[in-house]
Amino acid sequence: MPAIWSFGSINIDHAYRVDHIPAPGETIAAREYSADLGGKGANQSVAAARAGASVSHIGQIGADGKWAKTRLSDYGVNTRFITETDTPTGHAIITIDAYGENAITIFPGANHSFKKSNLEEALSGAAPTDFLLLQNETNLQVEAAALGHQKGLYVIYSAAPFDAEATKAVLPYLSMIILNEIEAHQLHQSQAKIPASVTVVTTRGANGAVWQSNTQSFDTPAFIVEPVDTTGAGDTFTGYLAASLAAGLSPEAAMIMASRAAALKVTRFGTASAIPSRAEVDVFPN
Repeated sequence: MPAIWSFGSINIDHAYRVDHIPAPGETIAAREYSADLGGKGANQSVAAARAGASVSHIGQIGADGKWAKTRLSDYGVNTRFITETDTPTGHAIITIDAYGENAITIFPGANHSFKKSNLEEALSGAAPTDFLLLQNETNLQVEAAALGHQKGLYVIYSAAPFDAEATKAVLPYLSMIILNEIEAHQLHQSQAKIPASVTVVTTRGANGAVWQSNTQSFDTPAFIVEPVDTTGAGDTFTGYLAASLAAGLSPEAAMIMASRAAALKVTRFGTASAIPSRAEVDVFPN
């Protein structure tokens, strides 16, 4: 089974449950607080590992993030290629309202000071059949995508947080790009040219997801749930999709598996700690 290499962010997530997202100048009291492992990269690594894949995370933390590395290891992720720097670990301030919607402020921290030599060393052991997960919360995205492409890896890019120029720069090296509806519209408005060889997966929340490749196109319906916290749902989808494809599932089956996992995640408060295991996904909904 191909391995998954995930070059991505590691954040400390500070999450606050509130009645509504604060307006400018407004101070409100939170009903609940948690500190959790997060970051799009770490979340995707956890999701892929919980789906049963062999996952190695490539990333960086500060001295304050040692526990995050330990937590990743506890979830079954290989942490050999996580380095430590003097820059503080990235973190996020997340407010979640009564409907499960969120507002997030990110401090990039150590995620934006990774060295190319460390990236090259980490990927030196990757095989041509392996997968590489990337997203827009680190430096060296273009370098990582180009290196993955050169080595023959299946390169998947989550275009979030969305930046048109960053996305255009990696497009020539991708096998798949994953966007939500807003990001897909923004990319279209930017007049980006997506190569015909790149599979486009568009997530649409309660309206499901769409797979578009040069060989097939289909819709995958969403599993309707009562949302508690939507944070990390897209990362759960991405990690499960990559793991399912690496395991040899058809695109249709992999999309259904990813949609089920994301729906189950939405019913739980938290980020990495709320990502379901494969055993839980297999029996959902019941």
